[in-house]
Parts: sequence; C-alpha cells; structure tokens
Amino acid sequence: MSQASRITILGAGFGALSSVRELRQRDAKAQITVVSPRAELHYLPSIIWIPSGLRRREDLVVPLAPFFKRMRVQHVAADVTGLSGDGRTVLTTAGEVTNDALVIATGGRFIKKLPGIEHAITPCEGIAAAEKIRDRLHAMDGGTIAIGFAANPQEQQAVRGGPMFEFLFGIDTQLRREGRRAKFQLVFFNPSTEPGNRLGAKTVQRLLAQMARRGIATHLGHKMLRFEANKVVTEGGEIPADLILFMPGMTGNAWFDATALPRSPGGLIRADAQCRVDGWQHCYVVGDSGSFPGPDWAPKQAHMADLHAKAAAQNLLDGLAGRPQQAGFVPELACIIDSGAQGTLVLRNPERNLVLPPLRLMHWAKRAFEARYLRQYR
Repeated sequence: MSQASRITILGAGFGALSSVRELRQRDAKAQITVVSPRAELHYLPSIIWIPSGLRRREDLVVPLAPFFKRMRVQHVAADVTGLSGDGRTVLTTAGEVTNDALVIATGGRFIKKLPGIEHAITPCEGIAAAEKIRDRLHAMDGGTIAIGFAANPQEQQAVRGGPMFEFLFGIDTQLRREGRRAKFQLVFFNPSTEPGNRLGAKTVQRLLAQMARRGIATHLGHKMLRFEANKVVTEGGEIPADLILFMPGMTGNAWFDATALPRSPGGLIRADAQCRVDGWQHCYVVGDSGSFPGPDWAPKQAHMADLHAKAAAQNLLDGLAGRPQQAGFVPELACIIDSGAQGTLVLRNPERNLVLPPLRLMHWAKRAFEARYLRQYR
C-alpha cells in the first residue's frame, strides 16, 4: 500500500473500540475514522449495580476523546443512515464518509413486537433503564417483580439472558440488605423450560437451584402472549406484576434496512468465519451486529466482540495488502453471573464447559475486570 489506508469503524461500543486498538497496533499509519452519535463508551455490564447504588451513571460513562487522541482517530458525531458503493461510502446524518475498508460494529436492536411491551423495562437498553429500575424499586413498598427474557426465534445466538439473571439475583440481594425482601415476591419467567441453556446444562440447573434457595418463583416453558400494566400473560397463565423487567431477543439495526447488506433469517449481518460480510469486499462485522458461523450457544457479549475484532483487524489489513485472509476466532463464552455479593463463573468453548459455585471472590473479580477494562479508555 503506497499510502495510508482509510478505515471507517461504525459504532463506539466494545467491538468498535477493540477494532480501533487492534488496527492501530498492527498499522501505525492507517487513517482511522469512527462514526458514532457520541464520543462515549457506556459500560453496560455494570448497570446491574445501579439499582443498589453500587454504581452511578458517571461511573459507567467514559468520554473517549482522550482515547481517540492517543489512537490518532478522527471521530464523526453522527448516526449512520446507510451505505453506498458496496460499503466504500457511509451515509450519515453529518454527511458522507468514504473508506478503503469498513468495520460495522453498531450492536443489535431489541425486538419490541410483543403487545404491551411498553409496560416492561428493558434493562440492557442502557443506563437510563437501570436508573428507572432503581427509582421504581425505591418507590415500592412491596409487591411482585417479574423478571424474564426471550430469544429471537430465527437467531438463537441473538439473546442476552445473563444480565437478567444478574438483575434477578441482584434485586433479591438488595431487598434482603434493606430488610424488605419479605414484602416482595420475585418471579422469573421464560418461554423455555431450560432458560439460559446456552450457558450449558449444568449452569441452568445451578441457576434454577439458586432461585429455589432464594425463594424466587419460576414460570417456565410457556409462550409469551402480551404484557399488561400489571401482569405478564403467557399461554400457561398470568403473572401478576407491579414491576416487569424483560429482555427480548435481538435483531439488526434499523439502518441495515436501507442497505443491500446480506442478512441472516434473524436480521443480523451475515458473516463468514473471518468476520467478512458475505459478498462485500473489504467489509467486516464484529459483535452483536453480525451472524457468524458456529454453535448456537455462541454468545453475544463483550468478550466475543473482542475476539471478532482481533480477527477482523488482521483480515482487513491482510485484505488491503492482497494477502490471504485466514484469521479466525474460537467461540467462547466467559462471564461472571453476579448477585451483588457473589459471582458464578461460567466458561464455555468447544472443548469444555466450566461452572463454579457462587463465590464472593468472583464478585470482586468482576469489579476488578471493570476497572482494568475501562482503564485502557480513560
């Protein structure tokens, strides 16, 4: 390459920022442009601690201007509206951005088609949702809290159930600390009889056993029909609820619809094992935006987005240089399901599936990981 390559990265989440780091590590001269609405990272894994007051908004919003300056990245504050020229031009609300190679890392979008879903709070929509949960809990004198999640039926990978277990156990821990647990009933609901089976069968049994120990009721194996202001309605009956927390399955961003990007049945961008967008030269996808080959338990989480980013960065630079693109990734699920006091470590890859019993050490390990992860962007 006789001149510096122009690389555009869409998004400012885990996959996008990991792509910046990986690309800059491999190419000191590349012209990297990031397009996102704000130059901020919102560290969503820790919003589980907002209801209890362990974390506040200001703890989890990281301004990215210093990081972009260190990485010599140009930031365009805009929303993406489409693509043209087979991805060589990105259409945005701030004008067109051209590139020699493109990385799409704009995350996923929750499917909000269930009737009455406006009566439920979707926690992983962001910090504001967690703050709303905090405020609602503070205002409640007692009642029933129903917490559940569902998948995209056409994209089994496109589900984020882990945080809902964390909100469930975290709220139970919080109410006990406040001496109010006896005034509340907690109910966990899921259309599957084995909720969270992507974590592994052993993990599911341990999570259900933990619910039983904590006195959390379950409503499992029934198709969801609708939400109402004070109830969850399924084919198996109704769950009266004064507060509903629900995480629907994920699909692709709305702006994908304005493009010719190849889509999976579940609406995500179809990619190969090298994170290349099928049929699009010098276009790559990482994180929740993509539908990748591999087992149906492959996770949608920051760790997996980091692995995608590493492969995509290497293949992008190899592709621009005319070299074979051979870097791949191994599907790996790595998480700590936190309860606010203890954490359950879960690891899964093609070779093994490890789950440890709840340990206080793992709660502190999760907090230590947060500090270490954010340090590279502060």
